[in-house]
Amino acid sequence: MTNDNPVPEPARRIRPDVQRNLDALLAAATELFAEQGVDAPVRQITARAGVGAGTFYRHFPQRSDLITAVFRHEVDACAEAAPALAEQHAPMEALTLWLRRFTEFVAAKRGLKAALHSGDPAYANLPGYFQQQFVPVLTDLMNAAAAAGDIEPGFDPFDLLHAMSDLVDPENPDYTERIIALIISGLRYREG
Repeated sequence: MTNDNPVPEPARRIRPDVQRNLDALLAAATELFAEQGVDAPVRQITARAGVGAGTFYRHFPQRSDLITAVFRHEVDACAEAAPALAEQHAPMEALTLWLRRFTEFVAAKRGLKAALHSGDPAYANLPGYFQQQFVPVLTDLMNAAAAAGDIEPGFDPFDLLHAMSDLVDPENPDYTERIIALIISGLRYREG
């Protein structure tokens, strides 16, 4: 007799020291990716994280494993910022602050766009993950701003994410800030 509904194994707990090493590697890689791009040398990442190469390769056997982990970690952190902003600020301000946070995320991922479009199958699921994490939180922020009468309803959150991603200039934060202001101005509700 076979069991058609096997009981899933409980998630394994990560030891605190292993989690600290993993967190340090992700933080170091995130910083170095922002400074140098996704091809930052492993030795610099491990030195900044304060771990050895063995620890690095145990977690990230391939460069694509590291890039994927950093991308997912940063996407999650950016998405998780939205509800906190919505609780602490008026809807329009929360939307504006989150769009700034999103553009910082995009600007810090120098070189990631090329990696995502490299044809490497390791990155095939990342655009979907990006959309899955960001569209719902931006939808909530936009709906709240529309309900408050701050923006016109009916804008597509994915279109806004796509536009913001394409318009961010990591080398020119003043330009990016002007683009955010322009987009926010275009979203605002106008009578008549």
